[in-house]
Amino acid sequence: MVGVCHRFRTKARALFSAKLSPSCSSPLILPSVRRPTQTAHRLLSSGVHPGTRSAEIMSGKPIAKDIKSKVASEISRMKAAIGSVPGLAVVLAGNREDSQAFVNTKLKACNEVGIETSIVQLPQDCSQNRLIDVVSGFNKNPSVHGIIVQLPLPQHLDEERVINFVSPEKDVDGFHPLNMGNLALRGKEPLFIPCAPKACIELLLRYGVEIVGKNAVVIGRSKIAGLSTSLLLQSLTEAPCNCLYCPFIH
Repeated sequence: MVGVCHRFRTKARALFSAKLSPSCSSPLILPSVRRPTQTAHRLLSSGVHPGTRSAEIMSGKPIAKDIKSKVASEISRMKAAIGSVPGLAVVLAGNREDSQAFVNTKLKACNEVGIETSIVQLPQDCSQNRLIDVVSGFNKNPSVHGIIVQLPLPQHLDEERVINFVSPEKDVDGFHPLNMGNLALRGKEPLFIPCAPKACIELLLRYGVEIVGKNAVVIGRSKIAGLSTSLLLQSLTEAPCNCLYCPFIH
């Protein structure tokens, strides 16, 4: 849930950068893409304090609630200032129940914070060209500020090609090569970061876990979680932590 909220928070960046009307006395605060939220270093009352060794489950629910509250407030203020709200488009191809569940969660969270949504559901046997046409249409739609192509796609479709067609400025999943490349380079700023690693960092910092100089084991190397998590860990500190990849064991 934390990851879902982070994705929604960054979705509004295109609108946040718009010029405000002269009647708006205070500017909207741009949320950082790479950095966690401003309250990330505040320890939760049930969190693990620095120096302790006891293991504890890190719950994302109170953090998600806090982030969603701030997102809803920002969107309300944005609507009053410029008369617009962020718009999210979701493309779902196929009939996987888990993908449908993920999409429903995203749409529900959008509705709770005031983000407008639209969804196109394509059949399992949809063609590559049909899927790309839908993505291209959302790229050109000025009322759409973020696009999610729900993965995985049916096996006959080329995921990489589809992802490459998503505009980097609307690639809220952060999977476009431009965004992944900028995440890997120091001094570069991706427009969006995959939500899973950003949520991991948010949890660590909110629970007071020090990252600088640590050794980290990252399980898996997928761009959705493993690879992007290691890149984000190393980019957030001047003295980077050492990341060791560990493949999934079946």
